[in-house]
Amino acid sequence: MNENADQTPQVSDFDLIRMIGEGGFGQVWLAKSQATGRLRAVKVIPLRGGGSAGFAGADPAGREICSITRLEANLGSQHANLLNIHHVGKTAEHLFYVMDLADDVGGGAGTDDAGYRPSSLHGRLESGRLSGDECLQYARQLLAGLAFLHQSGMVHRDVKPANCLFLGGDLKLADFGLLTEAGPQVSRVGTQSYMPPDGRMDARADVYAAGLVIYEMLSGLPAESFPRLGKSAQEIVSDPTLDVLMKLALRACEPDPRKRFSDAQQMHDELEANLLATTAGRSRVPRRAMLAGMVLALGLVAVGFWASRPRLVHVNFVTHPFEATVWLDDTLQVDDDGTPYKTPCTITDLPARVHDVVFKHDGLEDRGVGSQDFAKQRRIEAEWE
Repeated sequence: MNENADQTPQVSDFDLIRMIGEGGFGQVWLAKSQATGRLRAVKVIPLRGGGSAGFAGADPAGREICSITRLEANLGSQHANLLNIHHVGKTAEHLFYVMDLADDVGGGAGTDDAGYRPSSLHGRLESGRLSGDECLQYARQLLAGLAFLHQSGMVHRDVKPANCLFLGGDLKLADFGLLTEAGPQVSRVGTQSYMPPDGRMDARADVYAAGLVIYEMLSGLPAESFPRLGKSAQEIVSDPTLDVLMKLALRACEPDPRKRFSDAQQMHDELEANLLATTAGRSRVPRRAMLAGMVLALGLVAVGFWASRPRLVHVNFVTHPFEATVWLDDTLQVDDDGTPYKTPCTITDLPARVHDVVFKHDGLEDRGVGSQDFAKQRRIEAEWE
């Protein structure tokens, strides 16, 4: 029984047990169905005057109703990686809707025990970076749920770890309070640190935020640190799966929206294609080893040739401000299409030796960082004051 019953909102068909989450527009309560005894999460939003100080005069319940109406109208079915909404209702004072209850942080199903806390990606990241397998699993699930929204003509506008809940061990994108239909004039609302610099809150903005979430999972660093890799740089660039995810995040978070993925489906497809290419590359290793053995048998000249081949590495290049071109040994670095790389970026298959590195930025003096040994240094940074 709730000890603060006088302060507990009253909703039909459910007993609200205690509050388990709170945001600028409403509260999330642990609740029990009066008919079945089943536990659910119930979000409660005041109909009037319930906004935070930062949203004076706003109509949070009206915004939420519009968002949920769009969700119901556009989604033909539920998706495995979107949190289910089972019922929407109103009282004289509140809008409320009933959702699945997230797992407990301990890993089990949600309970009405006093120690229950909903499991979110935000909570998981408080303990540091995730394993490679977890990063890949949750990246796939996040992009699958987000792609379903985008393909239904909607944008989420608040993709972040706190809105990624776990249910049955799977990641489910939640909190649809800022959901709206995709369009060129979408309002700039959401969480500041996950908003793109261009300010357009469209599908590419969701892609930008998803890239930051993936970055946080693999680096263990907050979104504000993007694209630094810290102490995990060596491990990330050395692990084929993490390397694929990092490059995915770098493109998703391009400052120029035209260079990002157009939507989450394109981002998801790119992830799978790059993983497939990486797996195919690994599968050819035994064959290459056999060929190398044959070469060794041909004589000492061949041995010397193969031994002298340079090792290739991936290197992250970061500048502040972004959008600087990268010059190595007086040569502009371009991708397969001839487009110059611009920071922040990861350039692959660079010889692991000493290179002279210069960054060039429009309107600024060239910033040389001297000779850098890529066999030892995998992140090159520069800053204009």
